[in-house]
Amino acid sequence: MIDETPEILFPLSFFQDSPTVELPERLTVLEAVIFKQTVSNLLQQNISHQQIVLDFGKTRFIDSSGIGALIANSKSAQEKNIELILESVQPPVMATLSMTGLVEVLNIRSSAKWSRKEPPETHPSVRSIIKRLIDIIGSIIGLTITAIILPPIAIAIKVNSPGPIFFHQTRCGWMGKKFQIWKFRSMCSNAEALKKQIENQASGAFFKNDKDPRITKIGNFLRRTSLDEFPQFWNVLKGDMSLVGTRPPTPEEVEVYQVPEWQRLDVKPGMTGEWQVNGRSQVRNFEDVIKLDLRYQRNWSLGYDLKLIFKTLIIIFNKNSGAM
Repeated sequence: MIDETPEILFPLSFFQDSPTVELPERLTVLEAVIFKQTVSNLLQQNISHQQIVLDFGKTRFIDSSGIGALIANSKSAQEKNIELILESVQPPVMATLSMTGLVEVLNIRSSAKWSRKEPPETHPSVRSIIKRLIDIIGSIIGLTITAIILPPIAIAIKVNSPGPIFFHQTRCGWMGKKFQIWKFRSMCSNAEALKKQIENQASGAFFKNDKDPRITKIGNFLRRTSLDEFPQFWNVLKGDMSLVGTRPPTPEEVEVYQVPEWQRLDVKPGMTGEWQVNGRSQVRNFEDVIKLDLRYQRNWSLGYDLKLIFKTLIIIFNKNSGAM
């Protein structure tokens, strides 16, 4: 049997003892894995160079796996006190780095002329104007309902457990961009501090415990009915999330991602999606989460989104449904 997998090369050259790595035209999962390994090998060598130059002159596309490899290489270089420099960054890549906020973090020495009006090449669900319009309309309706149910929920939370009404937490969205997710508080006010004391019943890069003692009595009701997630309509209106997408991970989860696992960040996170509809709280293996998220990306269409929203509405009224 002949292996038809294309050979991916990262030509290496040296100038004044500083290595320059030439990147390919596309930096997706296959290239990203090799890219991370190439830079890792350089960092492990006993070479006296103080910087590594990444030549993006040929690169016209970068996805979330490429972003993940770039971030991982940057952190590894910092640990070795070696400067990682991006050179000749092209407009499509600059657009992606700008939208994710990485232009403020990475050392970009030179780039081609770029206009902020130039959108990056992304997953069609992120580019869809109609999907965004549905998100805006849905979030406005959702926020209207949230305003109606806010008073009784706020009173119940306050009576049941001292602390704030809302809970916010940093999550990672499209391409790993960080944002603050909002929920009605369903746990005790010091839940984050107590997390290390709770057994994680899931395997891989996410946390789950069916009988988490941090959940309050009213919090259990809010989670069972998914009412705790209604403030996330604000995240949808802002554009950090979508009505339908993938599960939004925490930075701690993303920190331990392998390069291929970054693929799940190619789309915006959603209030619902494959993971919530097909298994929900019964999912225990992170690999299964990845499979469901990638299935959503492959099958995405506006009709598919509406189908998942309809399924979600049915599950909300199922007494066995869990929480995200």
